[in-house]
Amino acid sequence: MNETVIDGVPAPTRAPQNATETVFALLFAISFSHLLNDTIQALLPAIYPVLKESYGLTFTQLGLITLTFQVTASLLQPLVGYITDKKAMPYSLPVGMGLTLVGLLALSQAHTFPTILIASGMVGAGSAIFHPEASRIAHMAAGRRRGLAQSLFQVGGNAGTSIGPLLAAWFIVPHGQAALSWFSIIAMVGVLILFQVGQWQARNLHRIHKRRGTAASTMSDAPTGKRVAFAVAVLVVLIFSKYVYLASLTNYYTFYLMDRFHVTVQQSQYYLFIFLFAVAAGTIIGGPVGDRIGRKRVIWVSILGVAPFALWLPHADLMTTAVLTVIIGLVLASAFSAILVYAQELMPGKVGMIAGLFFGLAFGIAGIGSAVLGAMADSQGINFVFHACAYLPLLGLLTAFLPDVETAIEK
Repeated sequence: MNETVIDGVPAPTRAPQNATETVFALLFAISFSHLLNDTIQALLPAIYPVLKESYGLTFTQLGLITLTFQVTASLLQPLVGYITDKKAMPYSLPVGMGLTLVGLLALSQAHTFPTILIASGMVGAGSAIFHPEASRIAHMAAGRRRGLAQSLFQVGGNAGTSIGPLLAAWFIVPHGQAALSWFSIIAMVGVLILFQVGQWQARNLHRIHKRRGTAASTMSDAPTGKRVAFAVAVLVVLIFSKYVYLASLTNYYTFYLMDRFHVTVQQSQYYLFIFLFAVAAGTIIGGPVGDRIGRKRVIWVSILGVAPFALWLPHADLMTTAVLTVIIGLVLASAFSAILVYAQELMPGKVGMIAGLFFGLAFGIAGIGSAVLGAMADSQGINFVFHACAYLPLLGLLTAFLPDVETAIEK
């Protein structure tokens, strides 16, 4: 019997998996791979003190390293997503992690500023390949639980981001830049896992094509043309609101506590940990809730719902501040998975491009926002930053302009 060939890959002759079934084994594999990828990413800023001391780099040069990484990681993601939407590439994930592996090894041996920049760019490019395609796999494996799938995927990245600095402190700071090569083991594990994921994707390419062909016809009252473009613009503004406000807390919360309440550095770290734990919990909660009550409702609550607490925060005492930041972290973190899945349902044939666009925006906005807020803190004071940022969640009012999108999952 002749095999059907799709994009150069033989499709399986056996019956496909039910499209409504959630493939948890694959979701956990993608989430763990996200942890490995973002752990490696987090090593880069964590070793800045080592690089600065070893090579006498200036803060401007350190900023250029960050810029190189962020540009490659942010700007390439939508392009990668667009290309893989047009032509499926099942093994692009292990290739991306392999590029990260080469960049990591190059960074461990880089002894000049240009070679450090090149190595950082390779790590960023590997990340740019990983995020949109891994998000697509989560979408494929989600069945009816697309929000849950994206939440599981993202929480792996959150965990990796938090683990990276700890590993840098334990291994790289005591042993120097060359110790980065030890973490090539993490990248190799990622390559092996993602190769298996690529095999699964190759076996299920026919499902991608079936979804591409039927997704538009299964949407009720699907917006088109200018309405879609306007909706995406609103989502971009909401991403801006979320990530700039989140940057104010993630990067400057400890300084705010020390300045306003005169807590010690150690005490401020405890408060930061509580906030970050709430963010991780919110990431998990947002997706499943969106599956139950709808993405638009979650976006309403997660952005605009934070506004009263954000406006109260600059006027609260220390204990109330701690409670408010837990609420803010829990609610605000639920937004991204809802926004991403909503956008993918809005433009069902462009899952990879949408994932690349919004992950790239999250990277870029967080980096630029942090720099702008730092300059604001230098000129106006840290308290001014928290007063000014308190109004950002009010941009959640723009959710009213989003069309209602209901997607009928394949039966």
